[in-house]
Amino acid sequence: MMDSLAAINARTRQAYNLAARKYHELFHDEMNEKEYDRNLLDGFARHFAGNSLVCDAGCGPSAHIGRYLFDQGIPVVGVDIADECVELARRHNPGMKFVRADIGKLPFAAGTLDGIIAYYSLIDTPKKHVERIFREFHRVLKPRGRLLVAVKAGDSEGYLPELLGIKAEIYFALFTEKEIAGYF
Repeated sequence: MMDSLAAINARTRQAYNLAARKYHELFHDEMNEKEYDRNLLDGFARHFAGNSLVCDAGCGPSAHIGRYLFDQGIPVVGVDIADECVELARRHNPGMKFVRADIGKLPFAAGTLDGIIAYYSLIDTPKKHVERIFREFHRVLKPRGRLLVAVKAGDSEGYLPELLGIKAEIYFALFTEKEIAGYF
């Protein structure tokens, strides 16, 4: 029997609180080595101006994806479920705003965001609950708002016993392109 979404989110919060520092050490500068991702984000960034607001949903402790857009003059607010991730993101990204929240219950009024980046943040949610997150993204996006989603490819899901070598049970889902297209 699968845990409730609230229980899964609590485990996710706990796992990322434990692994936040290691995650930051491993990934904070990965954009320097990811030309494909930089090009993808550059294309996304062309749709926004300095008066736009983009949410980095599931920003993690480095918020390096949102930071990439912020450094191009686009206001970005990072959202993460883990307290430690939000604290580290604030410390390492002066000028950016961050809030601790569940991406399935974003703390924004309807139609307030110009864009959302969900870079590998859906992978910790069971597939049967991902549609709820997409509905939430739709709620907070302005008409003609933009959404960029990145996931790990595959079709399996379930619990993993560790996160980055740290003992912390966490849910992990892989998605097919067809599944992601269906959520859109």
